[in-house]
Order: sequence, then C-alpha cells, then structure tokens
Amino acid sequence: MIKITMFSAADSVKGQGVGSVYLELVRLLKTRESDQIALKINKYGRSDISHYHTVNFPFYLSTFMPGRGRKVGFVHFLPETLEGSLKLPKIAKAVFYRYVIAFYKRMDQLVVVNPSFIPKLEAYGISRDKVTYIPNFVSAEMFHPADEESKRALRKQYQYPDKFTILGSGQVQVRKGVFDFIELAKRHPEMQFIWTGGFSFGRITDGYEKLKQVVDNPPANLSFPGIIDRDKLVAYYNMADLFLLPSYNELFPMSVLEAFSTHTPVLLRDLDLYHAIIKGDYAAAKDVDEMDRIISDLSSDPKALLSLQEKAKQAADYYSEERLAKIWLQFYTEQARRG
Repeated sequence: MIKITMFSAADSVKGQGVGSVYLELVRLLKTRESDQIALKINKYGRSDISHYHTVNFPFYLSTFMPGRGRKVGFVHFLPETLEGSLKLPKIAKAVFYRYVIAFYKRMDQLVVVNPSFIPKLEAYGISRDKVTYIPNFVSAEMFHPADEESKRALRKQYQYPDKFTILGSGQVQVRKGVFDFIELAKRHPEMQFIWTGGFSFGRITDGYEKLKQVVDNPPANLSFPGIIDRDKLVAYYNMADLFLLPSYNELFPMSVLEAFSTHTPVLLRDLDLYHAIIKGDYAAAKDVDEMDRIISDLSSDPKALLSLQEKAKQAADYYSEERLAKIWLQFYTEQARRG
C-alpha cells in the first residue's frame, strides 16, 4: 500500500481549473486505486509521497519537514501563463514568480499536463529528468453526452431559446479571450452564447472593470450564469452545439476535456501548445475573424459539425479515466520505489 498525502488549497477558490484537476485525481484514486493507495489530504504525518497541487507558502515550508517522502509537484502554471490573468503590482509579481519557480525546484519530481512545458521548465534550470508528462482527464460518469431531445429539454429548463448555442467556460479574464467571445456574440445575434465562470479572484482579475460592465449588461443573446457547481456543468455542455475557448494561453484546459466527454464539438484558438496533446481533435482559428467564419460554416453545415463531434468522441476515449488510472498508479509506484 502506497501512502500518499495530497497538499492542496485548489478547491478553496471556486471556478478554476486547478481545483477541477485536483478533485478529479482524488476521486480517481479513491474509486479506482483504493486497494493500492492510502490517501490523506493536507495531513503532516509520514508519507511515501507528498503530492503538492498548489504553491501555498505553508506547503513550501512543509517540504523541509521530515517524513514527507518523495515530493511531487503538479505544474498547473508557469509565470508566463499567468499573464492576462491577475493584475498585480510589478514588485509583487516579480516576487511571486520567483517564489513559484523556487517551489518547483524544491520538488523531487514534477508533473506537467502538457509536454510543451518541459523545455520551459528546463529554461528555469529544472532538469528534464525531473519532469513527467501526465495529461488531464475528467469523469465520464459526471460528463456524459445527451441526445437531441434532451438538449432541447435542457434549453427549455434553463430558459434558453432553441437555437444554435455556443458555450465558453472558465474564469472571466482577458487571458481566456472573453472579449473575443463577446465580440462574436455581437456578430451573431441569431445564435445563443453562454459563458460559465466568473471572477474567481475578484478585482485583481486582469481587465476586471471592462469585463464586469459586459457581464452586468450583456447583449441579449449572451448569458453569463456565473460560476456553476461542477456537478451541474454537464447540463451546459449538453445544451451547446459548439464549445468555444478563445484563450490566448493554456496548459491543458479541463473545460476542453469536459466538452470532449460530452461529445460536444470544440473550436479553439490555434495555440502551439495544443498541438502536442489534442491536434486534430478540434477546429482551430487564429483570430476572432476566423472564429467567426468557422462558426458560420458549422452552424449551416450539419455534416461538418457531426465530423467535429466524432473527433470529440475519439479524444474522450483517449483521455479516459480508465487509461489515466493505470498511468497514475504506475507513476506513484515508481516514485515510491525511488523514495
């Protein structure tokens, strides 16, 4: 039995992907690997492995305590991926960025959800040998597809019109491309746009004032229902004909996997970092004008939309929890052996 302690404050702030990743992994280990893994949360007793999900300072101090076993860090972000997310004073930003890298360097092993971040960690002086790539996943039991009749029933239940519906999800911030999502809603009044998520970090969110104005007074065809409890998000994916995430920077967004798991076609900004993990599984657009064109094409071409849906299904199979459970067990077994 491998003794693992998870250290995380990710679920203390609602509506952020880090929390979703953490909760999914805990659930996976408790339901699929409970006969081989003894799991504790935020306890300072002895462990074979201490797995750090967030970079809270008390967790950093705990890395100097005896009994921590093999220290594993989850790289949910790098300094450059926070640009466009939080608005911090220059000095505070510089100190925090240095601290994040110092935290990562305290780990015996790091886990990244996107292989494109391995060379970036190397640039910070972290050896490639200390980094393992393990992709994200979501629960197929929680995020499951619905048929067309159910889609219409959900739209009626949530009081949305029965028209071509586009869903975006994530924190409402500049980095997520929310301004482009708003612009597309304005260009397509004949469609329904929905963005689930909110200002998880309040006023320090980058672009807060301008975004708040639109959230409070959106166009008639654009809805901001706010932060939705994870167990209710599936309804929004199943109401959608298309999932659109116009982010400028990501690691491996849980929202995309949630869309795949509900067999919802996906349109993304064409970022290089997606190429290593989900290339071919989504429609790609370089800017808001190309997103506009693709949306128009897909809404008028059922065959093209169905083809994109098939790609989502294939991606969901590849990133299944059954496959990832085996990968995580193998990883933890190796770490315990090395500890």
